[in-house]
Amino acid sequence: MNTTPTAPAPRIAIIGAGPGGLTCARILQRHGIAVTVYDRDSGPGARDQGGTLDLHEDNGQIALREAGLLEEFFRICRPEGQEMRQLDPAGTILFRHTPDEGERFKPEIDRGDLRDLLLNSLEPGTVRWGHTLRSVDGSAEGPRRLRFDDASAIEADLVIGADGAWSTVRRAVSPALPEYTGVSFLEGWFHDVESRHHEVAALVGQGGAAAADGERGLFAQRNSGDHIRVYVIQRVPADWIAASGLTVQDTEAVRAHLLEQYRDWSPALRRLITDNDGVYVDRPINALPVPHTWEHNPTVTLLGDAAHLMPPLGGGVNLALLDACELALALSDSDGVAEAVRVYEKTMLPRSTDIQRLLDHGAEELLSTGLPDFAAQEAPQDAALAAPQEAR
Repeated sequence: MNTTPTAPAPRIAIIGAGPGGLTCARILQRHGIAVTVYDRDSGPGARDQGGTLDLHEDNGQIALREAGLLEEFFRICRPEGQEMRQLDPAGTILFRHTPDEGERFKPEIDRGDLRDLLLNSLEPGTVRWGHTLRSVDGSAEGPRRLRFDDASAIEADLVIGADGAWSTVRRAVSPALPEYTGVSFLEGWFHDVESRHHEVAALVGQGGAAAADGERGLFAQRNSGDHIRVYVIQRVPADWIAASGLTVQDTEAVRAHLLEQYRDWSPALRRLITDNDGVYVDRPINALPVPHTWEHNPTVTLLGDAAHLMPPLGGGVNLALLDACELALALSDSDGVAEAVRVYEKTMLPRSTDIQRLLDHGAEELLSTGLPDFAAQEAPQDAALAAPQEAR
């Protein structure tokens, strides 16, 4: 970005230290542009970061290349995690993809490992922890005043909302709120799987395994450190746990309810319900209205889920990283913030609208008994399966 003594460097604030926000900050710093990231967490280890992510060669990996982190990513990712299996409720494998030697199209990485990779690449002090954004005030022409829950405030010439599904920054440009899709995940964890859950480990393999019957499904995915996460997928009301007279903390009662729902499924698959370690985590699937766009604002923009929250069909984090990359490059190449935001949104908004429309009601695909379209083009035992992903 070109600056002069009469036009000082803009003050750029990114809200949210997820993959998108951190990638944007890293690429900006590589281009000599100062930036500060604000996050509500008290520190980088404040909470579990979620499951595993596959970063695609044609978007997420492009962003990591621009960040100068692609080779380091390849050193710590898990190419074997590209193995995917689809089963029927009887436990029969319908097809299976085993990655070729050297295959790098979408290797897996744990969300926490990706966050650490990005955090460690930033200049010290870039991330300000313990800052929960309360509001974005001030004129659309700027500067903007950011107020936080601890009563502190800062001014910024550009506010980048990378703060996820329930973005506070989004309120400055759009009244849209996420809506429940009608499909819900219940997450369970399995630890020390090779020694304590060897049958589950054998069922899942090195990547992921999915099964569905049209109304309900199961998706299990290998994580690093000898862990597996399982997602119980159901078409249910958002408040189904309370409506069933249950609490998510009452693991045994929730299990009994689920076993009744999955009573006709094979014993091998029912282990994904009965054998998990600890309590379940309730994850209703929400999405923004389609399309989600807003009028150009020269001092506020959005990326990732804050801009285009969609069902978790394998694209969320990749789109967030691509958004982050394109915004950072626009800021480095443009003469001013307003021009950079316009250039970025000219590409990002049509792309996200197209994908939103493609995935509209896509949560239903997680329950489908049919094979993915691309499976018909491959041998039944050699096909890939798009994995559910979390995205902040």
